[in-house]
Amino acid sequence: MTLLPRFLTACAFALAAAGICAPLQAAPEKHPKAEAVLKAKAKPKAKSKKAAAATATAAAAAAVAAPAYGADVVDEPDITDTVVTEYACELGNKITIYTNENDGAHIALRWKKRLHRLSRVGTTTGALRFENPHWGLIWIGIPAKGILLDSKLNRQLANECKNAQQAAPIVAALPEEKKS
Repeated sequence: MTLLPRFLTACAFALAAAGICAPLQAAPEKHPKAEAVLKAKAKPKAKSKKAAAATATAAAAAAVAAPAYGADVVDEPDITDTVVTEYACELGNKITIYTNENDGAHIALRWKKRLHRLSRVGTTTGALRFENPHWGLIWIGIPAKGILLDSKLNRQLANECKNAQQAAPIVAALPEEKKS
C-alpha cells in the first residue's frame, strides 16, 4: 500500500504542473469603489500611440508659441543715445556695455556678436548685478572688475573684465617729506 499514496501524490503534482487543478483558495472579494478606480486608470492607457503623440506635439508647440518672458527680455535692445563702455577680459574676450543715463534699471550688453538687455537686481553688497533670465546671463560689476556668468550652464563666460579706467595702473602718492 505504500505505492498508492506515492502514486496519488505524483498525479497531484502532475495535474498541478499542467494547470488542471485549481488552487484551494477562495475567490478574491471585489470592492465596487476599487473596480471603478481601476477602470478609470485603464481608460487613459487605452489611447492610441498616435493620439498620445499628437497631444505631446500640441503641448510642445504651445510651450514654444508662448514665451515665458516678454519681448523686452528676449529681443535685442535699442542702443541709441547710450554711453558705451568697452571691457577687455581674460582669454581675449570682449564685452561692450551700453548704459542710458535716464534708465538705471537696465543695460545692454554685447557678448559674442549678440546684444542682450539685462535688468538690474538689488544686492546687499553694493555690487552692480544685472540679469537676463531668458538667456541666463548675469553681469556683476564691482569697482575692480566685472564678471559675466551663465546661470543656465552654471559657469563663467568671462572673468577679470576691466574697462580703460579699471585697467589703468594705480599710482600711489608718496608721502611728502617734512621740511625742517
